[in-house]
Amino acid sequence: MPIASIDPRTGETRETFAALTDAEIDDKLARADRAFQAWRRASFAERGGPMRRVAELLDQEKERVGRVMTEEMGKPLASAIAEAEKCARVCRYYAEHAERDLADEHAAIDGAKAWVRYLPLGPVLAVMPWNFPFWQVFRFVAPGLMAGNVGLLKHASNVPRCALAIEDLLTRAGFPEGAFQTLLIGANAVPRVLDDRRVVAATLTGSEGAGAAVAEQCGKLIKPTVLELGGSDAFVVMPSADLDAAVKAAVASRTLNNGQSCINAKRFIVHRDVYDAFERRMVEAFERLRVGDPMQNETEIGPLALPSVRGDVVDQVQRSVKAGAKLLTGGVAIEGRGNWFRPGVLASIPQDAPARTEELFGPVASLFRVDDLDAAIATANDSRFGLGSSVWTKDAEEQRRFVDEIEAGQTFVNAMVVSDPRVPFGGIKQSGYGRELGTHGIRAFVNAKTVWVA
Repeated sequence: MPIASIDPRTGETRETFAALTDAEIDDKLARADRAFQAWRRASFAERGGPMRRVAELLDQEKERVGRVMTEEMGKPLASAIAEAEKCARVCRYYAEHAERDLADEHAAIDGAKAWVRYLPLGPVLAVMPWNFPFWQVFRFVAPGLMAGNVGLLKHASNVPRCALAIEDLLTRAGFPEGAFQTLLIGANAVPRVLDDRRVVAATLTGSEGAGAAVAEQCGKLIKPTVLELGGSDAFVVMPSADLDAAVKAAVASRTLNNGQSCINAKRFIVHRDVYDAFERRMVEAFERLRVGDPMQNETEIGPLALPSVRGDVVDQVQRSVKAGAKLLTGGVAIEGRGNWFRPGVLASIPQDAPARTEELFGPVASLFRVDDLDAAIATANDSRFGLGSSVWTKDAEEQRRFVDEIEAGQTFVNAMVVSDPRVPFGGIKQSGYGRELGTHGIRAFVNAKTVWVA
């Protein structure tokens, strides 16, 4: 079946690509294996040269690659350009810090010398989503290639032009043939790739179902995996919070990337003393959001990436209202061509409503009123997900309890959740396992070899 690039603004097909044949897949796996045998022996300086060059290309061509992102998945162009800039930063970060992060670690052993040496594993398959079509890939590529591994990308099928553009950038930057390759394949071909002995590990960012399938197969094959799956992040506001700053961050966090991010704040848990003011300001802010052509500078919300994404969000809102939630504004599809959606706010959400129990992957804020700190923590943890969390309070004891007791891979205090090359990123519970970025990320797919010399 051909792989199509479809404009989410209009629903029109821009370009189609033939999926790889079995023979073509085998050829790419062979190239990856050959490339690894040489790349694993390259010095950090030799790896860092093309990594710095790809950062330069990303900065130089950020508007061009930004347009490709916007045309394929609908995010505002300004956000797409910022994504390209962020990719350049992660490349520079690992070009500079990989040697330090993977340096030998010596142990004090009486009568012997002992140390840990970090060595690359081989070709790693990355199964990546469409929502941050460059960033999700580069936060794997930069540490992975600097560690001496080689990469195989199975990108989301609706962003093939992004996938090919990434490979082109890395090739022009000077990485050797086979060090990074895009596999234009459907999901049905992933098991075949994972089963190949030359593929030694896999990383996936995507749905719970996709993650479980990859983890199950790799578990049987004894191949390591890193999974970054869904999120229904809590955003907690306590009475001592700077309400102006909290509301501004809440709107930004919920609407970032058209509301299609795993670390978007989705559940807004607000103390009763400030709830009414917070709700009023959120509704006012959502009603001011400018929905329109993502190529225009004034646009804040573009179309959702796929008809199925919009359909799912509309369905979740409708089922939440049917269960007893109140729709305060928006939350409906905008008629016409494309995947347009009016940002919405839900409140008075009952226990069994989708807005409480599921991840809403679109610009819909779910508001919850709580009576005290204990209730705020309990509500934040009342989710099968555990990716990120954001808490807003000036009280030091409240901050300590949130940090210690919220079940999430990260807690940001008086700030919205972001991913940053300098610190690890990942979740717990149904949000996955393992870490990307930081020192933890570059060590995700290496052999921590113990060396003992008597």
